[in-house]
Amino acid sequence: MPGSFCHIEIKVKDLKIAQDFYGKIFNWKFEEMEPKYLSFSTGDGVGGGLELNEKDWSDGPFTLYIKVDDIPATLKQISPAGGEIVKEKTEIGGDFGFYALFRDPFGNLLGLWSKT
Repeated sequence: MPGSFCHIEIKVKDLKIAQDFYGKIFNWKFEEMEPKYLSFSTGDGVGGGLELNEKDWSDGPFTLYIKVDDIPATLKQISPAGGEIVKEKTEIGGDFGFYALFRDPFGNLLGLWSKT
């Protein structure tokens, strides 16, 4: 459903420790997408990824992604509403759709996601 959270990225300093922790406690399933990124499935509900990030946590430990039907149309609304576009529509690859990043009026970093 558009407007709902659809993906959560968690910054971690060690992928193996994070995978063991979340896998053992919550039974999440993981798939390596690239050497510094593991996607996870919770089995039910919103999934996401573990992002290896040992240094820069200036945007906080999480990035929440909001599902939209049309990323460019949504981005056109960001600046007039007091936000800031950080990254334009970008293809993820592997038939995983597209994403964009923006900051809300308070400086919080959030993402947009769409299949097309």
